[in-house]
Amino acid sequence: MAEVNLRDVRKAYGTVQVLRGIDVDVADGEFVALVGPSGCGKSTLLRMIAGLEDIAQGEIRIDDRLVNNVPPKQRDVAMVFQNYALYPHMTVARNMGFSLKLAGRLQKEIDERVAAAAAILDLSALLDRYPRQLSGGQRQRVAMGRAIVRDPQVFLFDEPLSNLDAKLRVQMRAEIKALHQRLRTTTVYVTHDQVEAMTMADKIVVMRDGHVEQIGAPLDLYDHPQNMFVAGFIGSPAMNFIKGWIEDGQFHGPGNIIAPAKDAGVDTMLDGVVLGIRPEHLLLDPAGVEATVTVVEQTGSETYLLLDIDGQRINYLGRERVAIGPGDKVHIRPDPARLHFFDEKTGQRLGAPASSGLPSASLPSPGLPSPEKPGTGRGSSPHGRKAGQEPGARARAGLGSAAARVLSLVGIRADGYRPELHYMRGSGPASTRVRGGGEPR
Repeated sequence: MAEVNLRDVRKAYGTVQVLRGIDVDVADGEFVALVGPSGCGKSTLLRMIAGLEDIAQGEIRIDDRLVNNVPPKQRDVAMVFQNYALYPHMTVARNMGFSLKLAGRLQKEIDERVAAAAAILDLSALLDRYPRQLSGGQRQRVAMGRAIVRDPQVFLFDEPLSNLDAKLRVQMRAEIKALHQRLRTTTVYVTHDQVEAMTMADKIVVMRDGHVEQIGAPLDLYDHPQNMFVAGFIGSPAMNFIKGWIEDGQFHGPGNIIAPAKDAGVDTMLDGVVLGIRPEHLLLDPAGVEATVTVVEQTGSETYLLLDIDGQRINYLGRERVAIGPGDKVHIRPDPARLHFFDEKTGQRLGAPASSGLPSASLPSPGLPSPEKPGTGRGSSPHGRKAGQEPGARARAGLGSAAARVLSLVGIRADGYRPELHYMRGSGPASTRVRGGGEPR
């Protein structure tokens, strides 16, 4: 096992900046998930750790060894790909032991390692089968077994569950997590599915447009998102964002939505505020704000409602079953202990610590409908901070003056996968070693 340290890692394809200064530390034995929308650079970053992509700038260290120019087979890492990449003419046993054979290991050692990995992954009865005789989940376990037999310092997973059906993904999530708990090998796992990251990782790195938006434990990101992007990406269904203003310690929004805002760090008055409230933190209450039901989805254990409040779309998620249909009226109110407040212009959290120690991209926040404050027109709101209040947007991290080196396009993968809708259950969810050999690339 080993630490993985990334310092100011950058990557460009011609004039296109893919990674814009990534700083991430993966502790010895830690399971870290890289998440973000398609095209944010997470798979490229993983391939750079593996040595399959060159680095334009920065440092990558594995077990405190600089590996920028070290070939993939000498980095002592094992990668599990999305498409399994099994040899169709080889049995399961030969697939799992092929890298050891190329490394010149004795057949007795290969057989022992393959048998041990097969026992861990429940593949002992399948060693004589060919990939065409296996299910998708079994093939993925064989791909994992091929990595395990190498006993690497670091496991790298590149969206390994994307090709599986929903039920099998849940099963494989548990198997991969259990495998990590047994082996305690340092693991970097790339996924576009935030539910996978929340349920499996010790630490999550949320990426967007080549930047790191926030790093933290799953529940820390869920409970304390630093900006609107992280708040909307972590948690499913996504967080509701309601635009309004704060006056005398109260948030005011469309449809007479009022919520306490004493924790927003605003003393008296502030326009251009966005209230964030998760669907599972809305309560059905006769004393709440009236909303019109537009969509009802019953999953058995949960009820999902799409509501309309004066043109504002609101998602509600509850565990109780309600006899209700489209067009009916309900009354909701936010749980006052679960509110989040953001600056409309910067998207940054209000009341958050002045410095999180993380780079921030200060990208535009999502467009939101604008409620009309009583006594003012829509055009009269300043939509900015007043004098003497919190400072404005953080400056975007500079890219430096050096021109990006033109790199080849080899290895670029057209990623057509999109995040899928899942329901979040409940209130939220060492030493240096010298090795020889490795898989050819």
